Amino acid sequence: MSAERMTERSNQLKEKIIGLFSCGTIVEQLKLVDTLQHLSVDHHFHEQIDSTLTSIHAGEFDSSSLHDVALRFRILRQQGFWVSPDVFSKFKDEDGAFHVNITNDPRGLLSLYNASYLFIHRETELEESISFARQHLESMEDKLEYPLAEQVRRALHLPLPRTLKRVEALHYMSEYKEESMHNSSILELAKLDFNLLQRLHLKELKALSRWWKNLYREVGLNYSRDRVVECYFWAYTAYYEKEYTRARMILAKIIAIIIMTDDTYDVRATLVECKQLNEAIQRWEESATSLLPEYLQKFYLKLMSTFKEFQDELKPDEKYRVSFSTRAFQILSSNYLQEAEWFHQNHKPRFNDQVKVSSVCSGGPWVCVGLLVGMGDTATKEALEWALGCTDAVRACAEVTRFMNDLASFKRGKNKNDVASSVECYISEHGVVSEVAIDKIGSLIEDAWKTTNQARFELPELLLPAVQRVANITISMPFMYDDKTDAFTFSSRLEGTIKRLFVDPIEL
Repeated sequence: MSAERMTERSNQLKEKIIGLFSCGTIVEQLKLVDTLQHLSVDHHFHEQIDSTLTSIHAGEFDSSSLHDVALRFRILRQQGFWVSPDVFSKFKDEDGAFHVNITNDPRGLLSLYNASYLFIHRETELEESISFARQHLESMEDKLEYPLAEQVRRALHLPLPRTLKRVEALHYMSEYKEESMHNSSILELAKLDFNLLQRLHLKELKALSRWWKNLYREVGLNYSRDRVVECYFWAYTAYYEKEYTRARMILAKIIAIIIMTDDTYDVRATLVECKQLNEAIQRWEESATSLLPEYLQKFYLKLMSTFKEFQDELKPDEKYRVSFSTRAFQILSSNYLQEAEWFHQNHKPRFNDQVKVSSVCSGGPWVCVGLLVGMGDTATKEALEWALGCTDAVRACAEVTRFMNDLASFKRGKNKNDVASSVECYISEHGVVSEVAIDKIGSLIEDAWKTTNQARFELPELLLPAVQRVANITISMPFMYDDKTDAFTFSSRLEGTIKRLFVDPIEL
């Protein structure tokens, strides 16, 4: 089908689906929003979804269905609306234990399990809900029928709030049609929209590959990882929508620069050269090229010209954003130098010192600034200042990235130039066995997720769009580091997913 015909048909279907928001009960509206999000077409209905959820949040809701109560809790919290965990009290007895009758409600348990992962700090009742639901879902997993069995299996591996939206949409497209109340118009729109976006993403990927090939050849740093598709994929996890082409391309280039800079500090440069590179990056002027060894001079000049290209792509009133990106890069470089000094001095820092530096070196904080550079009006100066400040959700993103990477490298074994990881520093400082350190790192990852969730309610509403995009980057980490393996560096694990997302169209 031609793109024109697909677009025309999509627009017809969108008009039809908009009409669904104005009728039906609260539960039907919640299920509509959940379906649109699950199939990754909610980006066409922002206005209707915001209006519907604002109304649902303000209104009364009294349901005896665990599935419905948990669905409302999850959808509202994900969108930045505060909902108290007390809504689940009606399913518990006086001692705080869940009623035994809900142990025979697999859909309700799955909904409770997924919703509870939107917990914040000190919500022990939701942590208990996760354990309770997991235990009963595991015991009935083999007895369930498709598609519920598949949804339970996926959630037990990775709960829905931590699942990549586009990957989940691929699964759900084949499952949704098996549900008795499925809407064929929504499913048709999901398939058409996926294929239309896939064509756009493939064009972007081709253009980015050309840019990277020229850059890689021009700077001649052959020791650096050649991971341009993975860089694009990571940018795509932040935003896949049509209107974010500019933002996606800038972010993918920023991630490629992170990899090249990281590999220079880690793999090739001597300590003296690391200091020279950092000094040049801090000065950020062409005359600083003379500070550098010959093999880094082209790289440095290309860095500066790439940032200038970012500026050229922005509107006059947006150009200031690149200065935030430059500052974030300078902060990253300073922390890379600190790691290099630790390595060359054979120094094993204290755990907290290591985490403070290495979480910045994960690249996460610069990515959180960089993802705002090419965005539209929601990327305000306040949002950029918040991202550069590396607090709450940005710090949490950096910590999830760092800790999951460290767990993967600890399992795999270190590269020869790697500084001591958070796992090793914890073992050394506390005199514990690796299992204890790994458990501690796991608990810190959970704390970071709570911080990410909390940022949706505690920060000014103006920052919510930026928080949600930062959360998307955080959500990509469990996919990249699944089963303690580093799929970015050892990317054969990503091939199947990348093919399904960017190459193979959905059958209409």
